[in-house]
Amino acid sequence: MRVLGGYVRREVYLATALVVAALLGLFALFDLIGELDGLGEGGYRLREVLVYVALNLPGHLYQSLPVAVLIGTTFALTQLAQHSEFTVIRASGVPVWRIGIMLLRAGVVMAALGMFVGEVVAPAAERTAQSLRLQARSAVVAQEFRSGLWVKEGSRFVNVTQVTPEPRLLGMRVYEFDDRWALQRLWSAAEGVYEGEGVWALRDVVETRFTREGTVVEREVRRRWNSVIDPELLSVLLVRPDEMSATRLHQYIRHLRDNRLAAQRYEVAFWRKLLYPLGVLVMVLLALPFAHQPRRASAGPRVFAGIMLGLAFYFTSTLMAHLGVLYDWAPVLPAVVAPALFLAMALALERWFERR
Repeated sequence: MRVLGGYVRREVYLATALVVAALLGLFALFDLIGELDGLGEGGYRLREVLVYVALNLPGHLYQSLPVAVLIGTTFALTQLAQHSEFTVIRASGVPVWRIGIMLLRAGVVMAALGMFVGEVVAPAAERTAQSLRLQARSAVVAQEFRSGLWVKEGSRFVNVTQVTPEPRLLGMRVYEFDDRWALQRLWSAAEGVYEGEGVWALRDVVETRFTREGTVVEREVRRRWNSVIDPELLSVLLVRPDEMSATRLHQYIRHLRDNRLAAQRYEVAFWRKLLYPLGVLVMVLLALPFAHQPRRASAGPRVFAGIMLGLAFYFTSTLMAHLGVLYDWAPVLPAVVAPALFLAMALALERWFERR
């Protein structure tokens, strides 16, 4: 049984690796085509474009792995069925649930690989890619509103016109309120450079204090500012929630909650991260019913059906995430709907083929 399990897993790994390579090649081609419009802008040359495309591949691998696992497992089991190997396995007394366990063991390995890429490799690569692209094109990291970027820190509201990849804060304004939310101080700085350990070095600071006697204006050429805002927090601007690590998402959710800000979007992304392995395992089981087809049946329709089911899983998961944010559902609900739905589909298909 150990030899049989190793053989089945090896076939699944090989087929999935081929599918992953094909998908990454397509994603790289699409990214390259999409970046050609910006070629030559500032210092954005062909070398930077190729590096940017390569750094995006870990993120594509993480996002597409469940679909690739379904397609690869479907292809591997189809090949076993066409060569009568699946029939021999069943005729030798191996029950379907035992084959399912073999596939699940392969799924655990691939899910672990996906989690490693999603937690360690993809977020770092995505930040580096965006920073490289912005620096080469002399762009800014973020400008979420016409007035710039806004961050709440306790009773202070920080407004930054531009954030550069170094990072530097340009065109800062800080509004400080008392316990009754009456404006106490307003100060601005032309530029802020991060020095480490929560300290920013500000330049050309103008501070206005509001008192009962009137307003007091002070000017400073240099000022050191202690703040919870740091490059790690600003890195959220470079990476979308679904491309952040679960650890970083958890930290940022705590920051949002501490400042009484909406965190639904990030909470949904956090739960999708935690349940990512479940999606991979469900995809492995969903491929099992395709092995029950007759030997003479063509592999093409079965592989195509696997592709369609994989895309359906991806779109369902994405749709549930958007609906969860839109309608303010419990964060775990959008993350669990797609795996639960397709797990039920896998069990129903397997039972139907067994009855036949």
